[in-house]
Amino acid sequence: MDCKAVADVICDWLKENTLRAGCSGIVFGLSGGLDSAVMAGLGMRAMPEGCLGVIMPCHSDPQDVEDADLVARCFNLPTITYDLGPIYDEHLANLQRLLDPYVAAKDRRRLHAEDADSLPDGTGESASRLESSKVRMAEANLKPRLRMTALYYYANVLGYLVAGTTNRSELTVGYFTKYGDGGSDLLPLGNLVKTDVRELAAYLGVPQSIIEKPPTAGLWSGQTDEGEMGISYADLDRYILTGEASDEVRDRVEALNRSAQHKFVRPPIAPIPSR
Repeated sequence: MDCKAVADVICDWLKENTLRAGCSGIVFGLSGGLDSAVMAGLGMRAMPEGCLGVIMPCHSDPQDVEDADLVARCFNLPTITYDLGPIYDEHLANLQRLLDPYVAAKDRRRLHAEDADSLPDGTGESASRLESSKVRMAEANLKPRLRMTALYYYANVLGYLVAGTTNRSELTVGYFTKYGDGGSDLLPLGNLVKTDVRELAAYLGVPQSIIEKPPTAGLWSGQTDEGEMGISYADLDRYILTGEASDEVRDRVEALNRSAQHKFVRPPIAPIPSR
């Protein structure tokens, strides 16, 4: 890949689309990971007077904040740091408190229909009726959705556009949160697979420690992109670029892509009779 040509095209595209929208800059989440580091490098090349990175830890690994600060210093990027941990905790506690009576009532109705006398004592408690995997994912997805609201606040106040950091690999398998990190005005990295992003990072001068860092969305402790997707970026990128992959990888990519289709389209609109 000709990194200089790619960087020049993306920077020109950023400026053109931002100005066409009547805006004066871009804002993006600076996570301490590879993609947002590349966004920092490109953004400061394209619009050095209108580029803002927002660091938004939410019970995150402290190393991520240190890495985000390192990237900001590397590119002289202005930043705002907003710790979302306290608001996340309060928001989640309120959501759970209001949901529990509803779940308990549903359990009571279901148990009554199934003849509760035939079931063991304690069956029907609301906590036991919620699948732990669904609960964990719902709680994790609150984080990128809170980050999205913060980014759009700053964008609206400053007259900026929100630049997303999702790359082509992530787009292919839908590895982003709907109305979270999937909520943006521009996708500068959307035509670059993860391998391309890493190569571009080296060209831009992203610190080597960031380039070599295992990719993670920071949704929970120990979470990694590849662990959650069930495939490596190397295998995913090879399949995207060449169509070559093992049956296991091909089936996994296609299954992920199918299940994520709702993230790429507008919500269905109900028909009405002719009038």
